[in-house]
Amino acid sequence: MEKNASYSPPTIKQIARQLNVSVSTVSRALNNHPRIGAGTRERIQELAKQLGYEPNIQAISFKQKKTFIIGVVLPTIKEDFFSQAINGIEDAATQHHYTMLFAQSHDNLETEKRVVDAMRKQRVDGLIISLSKETNNYKHLESFEKFDIPVVCFDRVPSIKNVHKVYCNLYKGTIEMVTWFFNKGYQRIALINGPATLAASNERLNGYKDAVSNRKLKVDMQLVEASDFSKESTIAALKKLLALKNKPEVIISFNDYVHMDAVQFAKQVKIKVNKQIIFASYANLPITSYTIYPPVISIEQYPYRQGEKAMEMMMKVLQQKSLGNTSNDSYYTEEIVPALVIH
Repeated sequence: MEKNASYSPPTIKQIARQLNVSVSTVSRALNNHPRIGAGTRERIQELAKQLGYEPNIQAISFKQKKTFIIGVVLPTIKEDFFSQAINGIEDAATQHHYTMLFAQSHDNLETEKRVVDAMRKQRVDGLIISLSKETNNYKHLESFEKFDIPVVCFDRVPSIKNVHKVYCNLYKGTIEMVTWFFNKGYQRIALINGPATLAASNERLNGYKDAVSNRKLKVDMQLVEASDFSKESTIAALKKLLALKNKPEVIISFNDYVHMDAVQFAKQVKIKVNKQIIFASYANLPITSYTIYPPVISIEQYPYRQGEKAMEMMMKVLQQKSLGNTSNDSYYTEEIVPALVIH
């Protein structure tokens, strides 16, 4: 049904006039201010409901110098990991009456810079980001400080101290996984890692090296290859491992997508998956339960929880900012403890 052309939405002034109270009293009552008595608050809220009053978000934003919008940039929404993460971000944002402005970097640094800059110009209240695989400098994020816009990184976080971040400790998780295989009697354990630009790749590699060293064994870097996450790159890494004179007994992949590409190729070259060579992975995504050859063991990284914690951290930072308690030397870090999942 079309509204009458002369229709104008009800205002706080109209409510105040009808109830013979001040505009400030109406405003406070609608925001449940404790200084307004219960009876007055109920009368004001009931009339606002009857009239169909809705707050003018633009006016509130202008007055409070807030947009109530958080920018969110992820590498790709195609991956179930980031789909779960954005659900966590959105659920937490809704609880705090915020909305999201969402974009994908498609794992490309220039795209990441462009969408981040667009969000800054939109004057989002804050930015939550999981870095692209190509991100090797953070100037485009540091520029947010000039505009007093906080940034929270999660999952793929920068390897610098001066940033708010939520991440899963994959160093500890990798040590636990590799040690589990050693305890099962396996010795030749290989790793298909991710791009060196990612801090998460370095965590995996350092955990792998330390787990091997803890067994008083020499780290054989021939057992370590890298993928840029493309199918072609993963296959090239696997071919090198399979060409070794002493083939690996176990292959750990950077994530479940790398795992699935590796297993698919292993089947093509007649490898008896999880018999001749055991395959393991990170992330523990639900999709692997629908595959014929899921990883024998996986590291749960809790993407929903990471996204939820990132938004909660953002709300905490914004609250501190509103109280004038911000400091360039004060940065929050939350570490999610991974879990080893045996399939």
